[in-house]
Amino acid sequence: MIKEWNLLRFIACLSIVFLHSTTQSARVLGYPSEEIYQFFRILLCYATPAFIVLSVIILANRYPDKLPEKFWVNRIKWIYLPFLFFAILDAIVGKYFNPNLLIGQKIIDNIITGKFVGWFIIVIFQFYFLHYLIIRYKLSLKWLFPISLIIMFGYSNYALENPIAMEGYSHLLKLPFLGWFGYFTVAFLIGKHYKKVSHFLFKYRWLTLVGFAVSILYLYASFKSGNLEVNSRRLDLFPVVISFSSVVIAWGQLLPRFAFVNLVSTYSFGIYLIHWQVLRFLAPYTANYFAHPFAHVLALFFITLLICLVIIKLITLIPYGDFIVGKVKKKPVKEAEIKKWPSVA
Repeated sequence: MIKEWNLLRFIACLSIVFLHSTTQSARVLGYPSEEIYQFFRILLCYATPAFIVLSVIILANRYPDKLPEKFWVNRIKWIYLPFLFFAILDAIVGKYFNPNLLIGQKIIDNIITGKFVGWFIIVIFQFYFLHYLIIRYKLSLKWLFPISLIIMFGYSNYALENPIAMEGYSHLLKLPFLGWFGYFTVAFLIGKHYKKVSHFLFKYRWLTLVGFAVSILYLYASFKSGNLEVNSRRLDLFPVVISFSSVVIAWGQLLPRFAFVNLVSTYSFGIYLIHWQVLRFLAPYTANYFAHPFAHVLALFFITLLICLVIIKLITLIPYGDFIVGKVKKKPVKEAEIKKWPSVA
């Protein structure tokens, strides 16, 4: 795996766990009143779109012209089956915390409308199909790219500005690929022309930092204007996601491979699916030892990450464990073998 991809996946994975640590901490201790804390939570929402972008980059880079045999079978086994497993587990855990929960309806909602942390997998499968259509019919990104931006911003603006029309259909804000279309086309272009793009970004790596800084200032201006929503669907996150990904691609080429980065990157899919449940059980207990919100968030983050790593390692040791946490590399393999494995970034 290209090392800057591992680095981007590593940072995005930790960002998601940290963001959700603040969410679960708030449920037992409340949110700190500091403005910068609230803005930082919004900034961390870049992580899920970054996962989606990386997934498309890898897909376009590996399969720019043709999908391999068993492409769909492998993704059903190692991506969709874990999605189903955790959709059911989320309902069971929800029933534990809320005895009045209708577990059957919750399972259906999780699977169909993505009402749990695994919802992004539904988006990624739509992107798999879009990728297939582009390479099957040789669609030109010259016209698809600008159209995708128009569609994404138009759809998202309508959905966000007409809450009454979307009442009862909140899943339509995040699940249809229309709301993520621009991310897909940008990532597809990066992946298909990765050598040229990565060389260009490396050459102008200092400018990537400038672009990232400007995108954060834009997000902060939006925050100060009253846009306080903490979710990954914010359109003002689009430049943050693309610029941050550019920073990691550019500067990640200078860094050596770190064992811990590779470990978390390899386990990232499982961490993404497991961490929310660990946080739900852990937060009330850690609050007994860390009463200050900042200390509690940090403790919750590190302990949750450690527990997730241990759980995933144990699951990979049992038969068919890959169907629960996805395909996990158990020993060093050649790059050609890695390419056979599906990835959701």
